[in-house]
Amino acid sequence: MVKTKFSIALHIMTLLSIYKDEWLTSAWIAASLNMNPVLVRKEIAILKENGLIDSKEGKNGGVRILKDAKNIKLSDIFNSVKGEDNVLSLLKNTPNPDCIVGKQINQNLKSLLNTIDKAVSDALEKQTLENFKNQF
Repeated sequence: MVKTKFSIALHIMTLLSIYKDEWLTSAWIAASLNMNPVLVRKEIAILKENGLIDSKEGKNGGVRILKDAKNIKLSDIFNSVKGEDNVLSLLKNTPNPDCIVGKQINQNLKSLLNTIDKAVSDALEKQTLENFKNQF
């Protein structure tokens, strides 16, 4: 779910921006989040795939931020973890194609959900990770 992934990713990125010169382990990050390191590694993989963080393996391994927090917008993090998902979701079941609403609901919902996602991204575009980090 996008809303949880964004919160986790923002927590990770905030930690990495505070400790920008250190390689943080997924176990250390997971302790801050109070969650399983396996779940943290999944979000780390997404952030790395999107060019926001770097990682290295081994005894002194871990992850660290790639860019200055001033150059990372919260929308960059949001769009990374959002992927193809929407903040809100379509129904899981297939609506009745013989119903006046059912036959068109997903098409109309998709448009609405894309508008909502754009509004969220636009709002997050106005704040950098640096601004967010400075609250701590």
